[in-house]
Amino acid sequence: MVTTSRAWLSLHRWLRGLNQEQRSVVIAYLMIVAIVGLGSLIMPQFASPNYLLLQLMKASFLGAVAAGQMMVILTGNIDLSVSWTLNLAAVMVTSIAQGQNERLWLGVLAGLAVGLIVGLLNGLGVAYLRIPSLVLTLGMDAVVKGVTVLYTGAQPKGESPELLNLIVHHKVWGGLPSVVLVWTAISLFCFIVLHRSALGRKIYAVGNNEICAYLSGVKSHRVLISAFVLSGLMNAIAGILLVGYAGRSFNGMGEPYLLPSIAAVVIGGTNILGGSGLYMGTVAGAIIITLLESTLSIMQISQAGRNIIYGLVILGMLFLYGRGSQIRE
Repeated sequence: MVTTSRAWLSLHRWLRGLNQEQRSVVIAYLMIVAIVGLGSLIMPQFASPNYLLLQLMKASFLGAVAAGQMMVILTGNIDLSVSWTLNLAAVMVTSIAQGQNERLWLGVLAGLAVGLIVGLLNGLGVAYLRIPSLVLTLGMDAVVKGVTVLYTGAQPKGESPELLNLIVHHKVWGGLPSVVLVWTAISLFCFIVLHRSALGRKIYAVGNNEICAYLSGVKSHRVLISAFVLSGLMNAIAGILLVGYAGRSFNGMGEPYLLPSIAAVVIGGTNILGGSGLYMGTVAGAIIITLLESTLSIMQISQAGRNIIYGLVILGMLFLYGRGSQIRE
């Protein structure tokens, strides 16, 4: 008992020695441990290696979307065009490739082009027309939805090429899904961009105070466009990977990723008002949301109930960060 108390005291002191961003990341990873422990009480095989690897595989898709969402949120904006950007990218892959490995590269290029175009239009609208991102991206999502339904005739055609299925489902190193390696590459890229590049420093500067950043010589318009383009590309990549996971595309496949992607970012410690947050926290947030969804599914909580939980998390974080900003002022 005394040893346990000392351990908790040491952990508390260590956490107090960290800054706010670092503390949020550590707490997020401790939450992963707690959820795994809770899940194993509900279902003993929850903590088994095979089950956890399956959850890590599912987290890879959400992690790709959350990576792009974080880029935008750090600038003080939000991207609500996630669902149908992802969906249209997936549809382009199956409709162009038609299940043929030789045509996969054409489908992938078309899918990435969708993400690039949607992200560019979002960025231009926010940066130059000064349209609030909440309104613009919501409208863009509706437009892309209409384009997708018109293009597919309400029923996407074609299947995923075998090569794409292999990339997603193939296991390496004794059971690690290869799609996790793809997420690792995405994470490494995002980490370098945000924490080791001039663009990353500018993204944080714009999120903290766009006017001050502009007066300091930062071309804020370019930064905003870059953030939205990266978000669009990440959404497209997630859509392409989901095609390999499901073996086909279908309308509505991107809708389950909108709220969870935002929740993953804020749970990971990123200020939803912009300007602060560490990418490793978003990685933890994606894993937390995936494990939480699995736990809620085991507990037979409906999708509506899960959406309520995600919404409460986002509102709670918004209240917390908003109150923190007032205290600093």
